[in-house]
Amino acid sequence: MTNQSNIIDIGRDFSRYPAGRFISDGPYCGEIFRDKFLVPVLDMQGKTTIELDNTAGYGSSFLEEAFGGLVRLGFTVRQVRDAFNLHSEDNSLIEEIQEYIEDAGHE
Repeated sequence: MTNQSNIIDIGRDFSRYPAGRFISDGPYCGEIFRDKFLVPVLDMQGKTTIELDNTAGYGSSFLEEAFGGLVRLGFTVRQVRDAFNLHSEDNSLIEEIQEYIEDAGHE
C-alpha cells in the first residue's frame, strides 16, 4: 500500500491484471488484495482512495471477494463505505462494488 495521500492504486500497487477470488486462483486474487491492502485501512482513521482505472480490467469474483469479503470478515457495510473513496472513470464499476458491499451485508 502506498502512503501517498492515502491512495491505493490497484494497477500500480497490486497488479495490472487482478483476477480470481481465492488464493488458489493465483497471486493477484481478491482475497490477497483484500487482506493485504483493504483490511489494514479499516484499522486506520480517515478515508483511503482506491484508484480502479489503471488495470486491464476486473472479474466480478475479484471485486466481490475484495470488497464484499470485508463484510463477511465482520466489518459493517458502513465501516467499509466510510473507509474508502472509490475512484474510476467508469461509474458502473463503482456501482458494482457498492452493490457487492451492500449484498454481503444482507447475507
